[in-house]
Amino acid sequence: MTLRCAVLDDFQSVATSVADWSPLETDVDIVTFTEHFATEDELAAAMAGFDIIVTLRERVPFPASLFAALPRLRLLVASGMRNSVIDFAAAEQHGVTVCGTASSSTPPVELTWALILGLARGIVTESTSLRRGGPWQSTLGADLSGRRLGLLGLGKIGSKVAQVGLAFGMDVVAWSQNLDRERTREVGVTLAASKEELLRTSDVVSVHLALSDRTRGLLGAPELALMRPTGYLINTSRAAIVDQDALLTALRDGRIAGAGVDVFDTEPLPAEHPMRTAPNLLATPHLGYVSRANYETYYGQAVEDIRAFLDGEPVRRLG
Repeated sequence: MTLRCAVLDDFQSVATSVADWSPLETDVDIVTFTEHFATEDELAAAMAGFDIIVTLRERVPFPASLFAALPRLRLLVASGMRNSVIDFAAAEQHGVTVCGTASSSTPPVELTWALILGLARGIVTESTSLRRGGPWQSTLGADLSGRRLGLLGLGKIGSKVAQVGLAFGMDVVAWSQNLDRERTREVGVTLAASKEELLRTSDVVSVHLALSDRTRGLLGAPELALMRPTGYLINTSRAAIVDQDALLTALRDGRIAGAGVDVFDTEPLPAEHPMRTAPNLLATPHLGYVSRANYETYYGQAVEDIRAFLDGEPVRRLG
């Protein structure tokens, strides 16, 4: 019997073209979905006839209630080797194998710098003005060389962001709850005395932390108030690390010069969401890991995961 596989959130309609799915063609029927399912009930109804689901990153939660609603499901493949929105105990209870894929940290590093540079040099404002016949030069760019880059988190992504900052001639400092001087010396940056000091003294603050109970709401109104009025906040990690209402208020009141954001409290972002109209905000639709090389890895290894599962020898198991 041919199994059915659903590929979720294939927004660019590239899942079946960036990888070779032929190893599955005699055993699996592949169906891609280009629209996001807004609710768990909608997703459960659409997925009821599938044996395998391929999901991207942490875009779709898989709680116990969803596994219970999908008795036919046998394999869930998620891109990346870490996922905080899958209930692994429930998956095991319902007999669902969960597998992951490799993932490169390079694309989110590059996007972080796209946001920093876009804000600092007013790229969107100037490009829009030029194309619409507006003023020739209307912004005054912010220099990066000699300025301070403050990194909240110095893991795989944060450390690479730091290296680029150093190449730009920036003074790079970092802080997280477990960060020590040995790690900052390895990367070649300075350990900030505290989160508060980092916020007060940095010209650009960039968030590179995993979401956890300790980091949820890490930056609220009191913390944003510590930032320089000429400072920029960048968040390509998780929306919940920064209080979204506090960020909107800071932008509307001009308490910071701007923000570059790739993650939101609701994704895809609703049409009327206030983030769509916030001033001094450079926003992208969660593009951090969206690159051709990453997608080739995600979907190529998803095929490998499915083939291995069908052969009775699952690989890259999660949970």
